[in-house]
Amino acid sequence: APMRGHMDRSLAAILRPRSIAVVGASRQPRSIGREILHNLIQYGFTGPIYPVNPNAASVHSIKCYASLRDIPDPVDLAVIVVPKGIAARVVDDAVARQVRGLVVITAGFREVGGEGERLEQELKDRVRAAGIRMVGPNCMGVINTDPEIRMNATFAATRPEPGTVGFMSQSGALGEVILAHAHEIGLGIAYFVSMGNKADISGNDLIEAWEDDPRVNVILMYLESFGNPTRFLSIARRVTRKKPILAVKSGRTAAGARAAFSHTGALAGAGAAYDTLLDQAGVIRVDSMSEMFDLATAFAHERRPQGNRVGILTNAGGPAIMATDACATLGLEVAELGAGTQAKLRRVLVPEASVRNPVDMVAAADASSYSQALAILKDDPGLDGLIVIFVSPIMINALEVARAIIAASQSARLPILTCFMGKEQGRRGVEELRRAGIPVYQFPEEAARAMAGLDHHRRIRERVQGAHRAFEVDRPRAGAVLRAAVAAGRAALLPEETEDLLRAYGLPLAPSRMAADAQEAVAAAAQVGFPVVVKGVAESLVHKTEAGAVRLDLRNAAEVEKACRAMRESLGDPRLRFQVQAMVRGGRETILGIARDPKLGPMLMFGLGGIFVEVMKDVVFRILPVTDVEAREMVRGIRGHPLLAGARGGPPADEEFLVEALLRLGQMAADHPAIEQVDINPLLAGPDRASSFVVDARVRIALTAPGSSTIMPA
Repeated sequence: APMRGHMDRSLAAILRPRSIAVVGASRQPRSIGREILHNLIQYGFTGPIYPVNPNAASVHSIKCYASLRDIPDPVDLAVIVVPKGIAARVVDDAVARQVRGLVVITAGFREVGGEGERLEQELKDRVRAAGIRMVGPNCMGVINTDPEIRMNATFAATRPEPGTVGFMSQSGALGEVILAHAHEIGLGIAYFVSMGNKADISGNDLIEAWEDDPRVNVILMYLESFGNPTRFLSIARRVTRKKPILAVKSGRTAAGARAAFSHTGALAGAGAAYDTLLDQAGVIRVDSMSEMFDLATAFAHERRPQGNRVGILTNAGGPAIMATDACATLGLEVAELGAGTQAKLRRVLVPEASVRNPVDMVAAADASSYSQALAILKDDPGLDGLIVIFVSPIMINALEVARAIIAASQSARLPILTCFMGKEQGRRGVEELRRAGIPVYQFPEEAARAMAGLDHHRRIRERVQGAHRAFEVDRPRAGAVLRAAVAAGRAALLPEETEDLLRAYGLPLAPSRMAADAQEAVAAAAQVGFPVVVKGVAESLVHKTEAGAVRLDLRNAAEVEKACRAMRESLGDPRLRFQVQAMVRGGRETILGIARDPKLGPMLMFGLGGIFVEVMKDVVFRILPVTDVEAREMVRGIRGHPLLAGARGGPPADEEFLVEALLRLGQMAADHPAIEQVDINPLLAGPDRASSFVVDARVRIALTAPGSSTIMPA
């Protein structure tokens, strides 16, 4: 078979093999070895098939070989279904036979831990050393519906229909359900790969293989883990500009245990990292398999909307209202149709019809009404997509309505999604629409959700990339601060060290001085100028406000002295020091932070700050490095953005300054891997740079080299 796109040769041996051996082919009914052989034969694989079983002369009426080494002809792909103890020996046979790809169905490896983990590493080392590629182990197999290949190398009971979906699943059991449901709703597939333990071939490899494959219009992923997130980000970012990738992510809770030190750490737990990764990669994350199928059905066809304006055509008011509400919630616009379009519709529809949008032709509408209305709507320059609803009344022929929609769709420039509601009569119409490749849904909200998915991918394709900016900073000074803290064994930086670090990266701090006792505090207050804030500083204090270690708006020396004495008494810590800070007024309280995800590395956070941050949780994350465009999207991406933009008559906060502050913080995290968490809360954002200050900040560092397994003391 000719090579397609740039599918690397080793993957072609698995996805487009010319010959297949089934090792562990069996005569026993319902055994996996028999099912795979049976599926390959029944689906009509276009090359030779070689069963391998030392205890049989023939299986399924085909001559059988005792070992891979005995097969006289070249073998592209070996499907391995043998007990785990002899899997490694079979891989040795495959290497000797110069087999180019393996699909290891056998289970009992890493997923069972212990000995299984060791056996899997052994398999992996062997295939890597031999330069062979492997899917699995512990997987369900591979399908390619291309008429040139016709390979169903799985033990699934469903016979797959050809189509334009590339589907990868980490779960084998779910694979069976996926194939059955796709078949049921008429969603055809191009490839299906059950990846199992991903010892060798990963989701990243498959995305690259399908990137330029003309048979794949949409890539679907069911994932439980990411192997190499950084590589995933760069591959998916590129591919999603060409074709959509949809992902159902399971297991979306992160290790929330590292959280208590900072707000950023607490908020970065529970799935935020993976949601962020998928979003930055341009992947559309769906919450359920049903949503994935709704979107995939629409994406399986070439047509894409140019904008978010939707027209709704219906023969019943209720479902049209449901569709309109769903569209509005999902960010689609159901705008009134232009006067010219309305006049044209008036001429062809009954007087009771409503022609504004939704266009309700009422129950009497038949196939010719649909045909005439669609002829007008499909060419309306004010629309980007159409949702056509048909509730099947007794007297109207649903099949003819379906054919009218199919005819109109053939010459349309915009996507047409349909919703057929109603019993027996409607079913034949549904089948006809599916055969013609027109997306058809049971409920109006599903059609709206699919249209919103198409629009989401349009926005991903139109995203502006932005640039990575580097600022002049004092990197050696920052490094010296961090080295001193590590040498002293301090995971949390002292206030003066934190200030030094932030200054080195050009982040503006509210004027402040440190004081050892009340007398020094009074002198410091005179230096920074009244009114002042006094904060108690001790290793044991993390959340100062709750501990009563912050006194605001002190106007004179006596107030400062009294505040220091009261704090020392109530906290009872003889080593308590005081930070005296100028009282900064005005501006909006924001929070900027860094948190390191164990798998995805450093993440940047932005949100509304001050005491509300953990209550409102109005924050956004990005995985570093971020571009200037992404930093601006962060500032604008919080729900409370109107407060920054000057709602309620206040002056707007300086957006340029906030964008730059985020980029400087990101640069700091990239330059110094020892930094684990940073919490700048609040950063008061005034109407300009001169009136914007960091009021409070905390930094936590790793006392061991990043990447080592020791956890630093809390």
